[in-house]
Amino acid sequence: MRDAILSHLERLVSFDTRNPPRLIDEGGIFAYCASQLAGFEVRIRDHGAGSVSLFATRGTPKILVNVHLDTVPSSPAWTADPHVLRVVGDRAIGLGACDIKGAAAALLAAVQRVPGDIALLLTSDEEANDARGVAAFLAEKQAFDAVLVAEPTNCEAVLAHRGIGSVLVNFSGHAGHASGANAMLDSALHQAVHFSNALLDRVEADKALRFGGLTGLRLNIGRIEGGIKANMIAPTTELRFGFRPLPSQDIDRLHADFRAMLPVAERATYQETFRGPSLPSGDVATAEERRLAARDIADALVLPIGNAVDFWTEASLFSQAGYDALVFGPGDIAQAHTADEWVAIEQLERAAQHYSKVIQHGLG
Repeated sequence: MRDAILSHLERLVSFDTRNPPRLIDEGGIFAYCASQLAGFEVRIRDHGAGSVSLFATRGTPKILVNVHLDTVPSSPAWTADPHVLRVVGDRAIGLGACDIKGAAAALLAAVQRVPGDIALLLTSDEEANDARGVAAFLAEKQAFDAVLVAEPTNCEAVLAHRGIGSVLVNFSGHAGHASGANAMLDSALHQAVHFSNALLDRVEADKALRFGGLTGLRLNIGRIEGGIKANMIAPTTELRFGFRPLPSQDIDRLHADFRAMLPVAERATYQETFRGPSLPSGDVATAEERRLAARDIADALVLPIGNAVDFWTEASLFSQAGYDALVFGPGDIAQAHTADEWVAIEQLERAAQHYSKVIQHGLG
């Protein structure tokens, strides 16, 4: 299926689905995909702000495959047009080729070649953390025995990954001369530094926690901005941080713990800016039960099982909604979001073979 896969990938890469700006509508890439799904019942929906979804079914499917068609923006470091697919040796190079239009191309090739019951959900809003398409689908509460979410996993089934949270904290102080005795307490910047130290200490305290091969809490202080100059007390400071909890860690509890670390709580505003659950979702017992259920599905679909991963995917949204979900797709996450992004052609062919078996045999 190599020629068919590369033909589809060439067309998919040619569509500009960068997110942002997410200038995407029901035409373009979605019209192309719909035109390739002969024999399917196809529904395309516009959810606003460039968020579009295509839901397609053939027969009476028990398995749903989800692929996002949006990409990250291209960087100036690209050595050629990112929307023109290049095949160089064993690599297919193009924006989104790895993350994750390659999976969409392999899936289109598979459904065209192999008859069988299958459902597809294609979306355009994953890269901006604005899962309107998935949310709209989940609201319909359609019944499926398993959901495969395509992300670069080297064609291995991933059963667990971390959640994700992002936070904005604004600290306020009292402007003044830095020589004053009150400088230590009045500085908003000092508050941010104290809070940062407390966050890093929390990471150290949680390093022994484990789930499914993942260890500890991941946290990154991404930005601290405030102050004016060395001899002036900083009246305001903004701090942004993100964290990635293990499956079974309660995000609400973590936020409560983080808020309690604020050195002068009445001088700070703490705002959660994004939340993504872990895969699988639930408390320790529930998460482990769901992980084992996903393992059984991978075995039934004859998918090789890989290690848990640190990056986040929308599979967790399906898990949170009660579906047995796993992550599976061609390519390596290290190649995603890079200049001259590429995917190994062998990975595309392998993914198409696995998708073909899923379509033909389902869960047995």
